[in-house]
Amino acid sequence: MNILSITAPIYLIIAAGFLSVRVGLFVLPEMRVLGKLVINFCVPAVVFRALSQQHPSDVLNYAYLLAYAGGSLGVLFATIAYARRVRGRPIALSALQGLAMSASNSAFVGYPIAQQLVGPPAGVALALTMMVENLLVMPIALAVADSGASGERWQSALLRSAVGLLRSPLILAVLAGFAFALLEIPQPEVFARTIQIIATGATPVALFVVGGSLVGLSFGGMVRDVGPLALGKLLLHPLSVFALLWLLPSVDAAKRTAAILFAASPMMSVLPVLAQKYHHDRYCAAALLVSIILSFVTINALLWTLGTLLGWTHA
Repeated sequence: MNILSITAPIYLIIAAGFLSVRVGLFVLPEMRVLGKLVINFCVPAVVFRALSQQHPSDVLNYAYLLAYAGGSLGVLFATIAYARRVRGRPIALSALQGLAMSASNSAFVGYPIAQQLVGPPAGVALALTMMVENLLVMPIALAVADSGASGERWQSALLRSAVGLLRSPLILAVLAGFAFALLEIPQPEVFARTIQIIATGATPVALFVVGGSLVGLSFGGMVRDVGPLALGKLLLHPLSVFALLWLLPSVDAAKRTAAILFAASPMMSVLPVLAQKYHHDRYCAAALLVSIILSFVTINALLWTLGTLLGWTHA
């Protein structure tokens, strides 16, 4: 399979979203509405459908969770330590830089590519990846940021964040998917088809939202500052996950490939929104924009490496 035939449609849909807002067919508030639709309905449907239809042994993939969590948390803590101790950054900004380096746009960018490359296992890998991102990486990073911004103990902030996550549709979808898989609960055809229809909208709408949300973002003279951060996300995160996957050969080839692709995806699209609370939203928006632009080159290079040098894929 030609590499560009996988990645080009992804970035063309992103470009379509950008142009639609740029020329006035949509406005930014409408992108936020579509984004809420994707994150609260479409992606949970993808996750539930992927998990509920799997064998329990595939769902409880401890090796995958260990590799992805270990690689992501390693990058998170290393980035925070470097930003704080070497660069002298404030605690909140250090935590946000760590989050930028260790949490991916896995649902909006990583999944569409992985799904084309490895098929149905990409859905299971997405669910496991989002468990790591939503239950570990994001709460820890935001707890550290809160401790710097408000003086609150990071342990208290982490507990508060974890309690809030229990109301997330994504986490509820993960728990429901696990329950259906482990208990082997049959799904009525009407219910299964409804979930399938909702899940089908995840990829195109998500990519469209990513593009539309880029309108208005600017480098603002911060390229020299955010460039290394963006490049670090696209290179160091997948390398860290790759290193642990190399040590854990029990992860099958499809999920192993998906994990690398998720880690190699650009920064999560909600990063500037999360950064507003700490007054670093402009910085994080610039970093997000640079990471998306650079990812076209780095992801294509990664696919060539996985296929030509390692023989993991046929792309």
